[in-house]
Parts: sequence; C-alpha cells; structure tokens
Amino acid sequence: MATPNDNRPTDNRLSVVLVTLLRGIIARDEQEERWQDLLSLEHAVRDHAAVLGLDLVVVLDEGYAFLRQRESDGDSDEEPIPRLVNRRALSYPVTLLLAILRRKLAEHDASSGELRLVIETEEMVDAVRTFLPPGKTEARMSDQIMAHLRKVADLGFIRFLGNDPGKFEVRRILKAFIDAQWLLELEEQLRGYAEGRTSTGENASEATDGEDENE
Repeated sequence: MATPNDNRPTDNRLSVVLVTLLRGIIARDEQEERWQDLLSLEHAVRDHAAVLGLDLVVVLDEGYAFLRQRESDGDSDEEPIPRLVNRRALSYPVTLLLAILRRKLAEHDASSGELRLVIETEEMVDAVRTFLPPGKTEARMSDQIMAHLRKVADLGFIRFLGNDPGKFEVRRILKAFIDAQWLLELEEQLRGYAEGRTSTGENASEATDGEDENE
C-alpha cells in the first residue's frame, strides 16, 4: 500500500532537504524521514550545494549531515563566492564548555560501548566553575553557566532531555567541529588561564563555520 510520502514529488523532497541543511543539521536519530531522503538524493543535494559554494558532509556511522563552506582558492582568478555560512565568535564560557564536552565525549567513546553520552547539568556546572572568574555568588554563577549551556544547545551541540531537564545528551556532531589539534591548543590556553597567566577569559574565541555551527 502506498503511503502519503510515496506521492510526494522528488523535487519537493530535495527542496526540503536542502532548506533543512541550510538551517542546521540533519540527524538520523531525530529526523529519520529527512535522513532517508538525504541518502536517496545525496548526489542531487551535493550538486545543488556546490552551486552555493558549499560541500555536503555526511557521517554515516555517526548519523548526521551538514553543509560546510568551501574555502576559496587564493590562486584562482575566479571571483570568490560570498560566504553563505558565517563564522561566529564564541564567548570564552561557551568555548570552554565545548572543550569540556568534546573531552568527555572522547573519554566516553574510549571507555563505553554506549553510543549516547548523557551528562547531568550539575556535573557540568562543577566542571566549569573553576575556570570562571570568582566573585559571584554560588547561585549566580550556576545561573550563568546554565545560560551558557542553553547557548550550546541552541548551537546544536547538546540536547536537553525532555523527561529530565537536569540532564542533557551530547550530540555527536560535536566531533566534526572540534578536532584533536583544536582541543589541544585550547586546553593549553585553559591551563594557562587556570594558573593565572592569561586574561580574565572575556576574549572571544572564533569557532569553525556556522551551524556550525554548521560545520
């Protein structure tokens, strides 16, 4: 028996997939139908994205896909394509959270057979507290760290659990944005900060491409 989706025009499915990718990511565990559409239309999606100067990145084993801005060749005589995916400057606390989450994800993958990493928010508050400037009350600092966690969720790197708001899942797409070298360099900066050799940590740190955090 045919389903409503069987009657949906291929062109419409392609448009929906492209718009979804332009707005963020496609995750298999959250958007199964969209994920299957992407796989069946992958070549067409790549061709259309290329016209906009974007590359399609599909990570099958992790179950997510996103668009990455194609870097222009400085030696080319062609006019560079304007950036569609903007770079974003992340605040120190958000950058710190991403580094800690990336490290926890690496440790989880090395020691556990479970695919999902679920963390209690209080655990993250305690992990971040030592890196932030002192002088605020306990409640005030916790509120600020929670606000930064919500920003990380808005960027698509974590997902609060609806049935337990005191916990969140680390989304595996984080691995595509923070590689080992980036993490090593950041951890060196954080160690210097913790030892009092750097500034107060209010400087912004530039992330990779947008929806990034599409990248």
